[in-house]
Amino acid sequence: MEFFIDVAHDSLNKQDEELCGDKVEVVHTDESVIIILADGLGSGVKANILATMTTKIAGTMLKEGASIYETIDTIANTLPMCNVRKLAYSTFSIIKIQRDGKAYVIEYDNPPMFFTRNHKLMEIHKKEIVINEKKIMESHITFKEGDTLTLVSDGVIHAGVGGILNLGWQWENVADYLVKQVAREKCAKGISTGLMETCKYLYNGMPGDDTTVVTVKIRKPETIDLFTGPPEDETIDATIIKDFMKKGRTKKVVCGGTAAKIVARELNQEVIVDLASMTKEVPPMAKIEGIDLVTEGVLTLSKVVEKIKKYSDYSTNGYTIENLNGKDGASNLARVLIEDCTHLNLWVGKAINPAHQNPDLPIDLSIKLQVINELSKLMQSLGKKVWINYI
Repeated sequence: MEFFIDVAHDSLNKQDEELCGDKVEVVHTDESVIIILADGLGSGVKANILATMTTKIAGTMLKEGASIYETIDTIANTLPMCNVRKLAYSTFSIIKIQRDGKAYVIEYDNPPMFFTRNHKLMEIHKKEIVINEKKIMESHITFKEGDTLTLVSDGVIHAGVGGILNLGWQWENVADYLVKQVAREKCAKGISTGLMETCKYLYNGMPGDDTTVVTVKIRKPETIDLFTGPPEDETIDATIIKDFMKKGRTKKVVCGGTAAKIVARELNQEVIVDLASMTKEVPPMAKIEGIDLVTEGVLTLSKVVEKIKKYSDYSTNGYTIENLNGKDGASNLARVLIEDCTHLNLWVGKAINPAHQNPDLPIDLSIKLQVINELSKLMQSLGKKVWINYI
């Protein structure tokens, strides 16, 4: 079974708190992906420290091969019970997904997970186990393509308490919403961001509790090849474009006027500029037969980086998927990279455009390469696999 494990998470801080009392850790190994959501008792600095300790202990131990039992026992001995409330200092949920799709989930005092298949909420058999006097719910899942699993902190379930909803957003209401959201959104980030936007609305923009969503979606791998900038040696143009257009790869994107001319020439096609797509900030897109998306170069890529930054940092910006629906080149490219991409191949020509180069800086600090490197890091932070080929 070949699939991509798409993982996304978003958080809202409790009103007037600089730090979030929830913490998410995602650990990738050769054999598995490990995801931990911890909710520290209370809010603010103390809750953040406790939740961070929980995720770091669990992530490190599981990555090094420790069993779930050893991991939970260590957490239990490290984080004691609150003497006043008789509650654990941190609740947590852990998912370990093997590359073959088999997953093991444990839940301790967080709201029950939401699991959907074929756009329907599925009931998962759970077994209660006791580790170090803690009652843990464990379950096993064998994922199929299209399956979605969502974890939430109790801030999601409590959204709207005392405000828009007297009793808050109950688990069943969240489940109904997620079933519809999963049917609408292609990627995990779209699902988690949409749920967070609704929670923010129910809190009337003033969250009464730390609120976190973690979404895992099992997707078919989708590769995008992005070519930008002319090669350093113009005699290899034909070879590069031939490799770029090889069968087996999916969507093709070209960024930059010179790059577009090279591609069009080698494919014996024309570059048709679409002036209707131009805005005050973003140059127009173009069309080349056989290429899925053609945009301007550095200016558009810089705007793409800016949009993905805002999109990926929900807690600060409240940016949502609707903001990517513009008709300009930057919105189109950002949307494609976020929604339609699991693997990104960057073909980066090293020929220097004098307009983009400060003569006081070395070649490896050219604006073009800086933008590409930043884009690569952002895509990796979203869980995408990125490969860069400098030419």
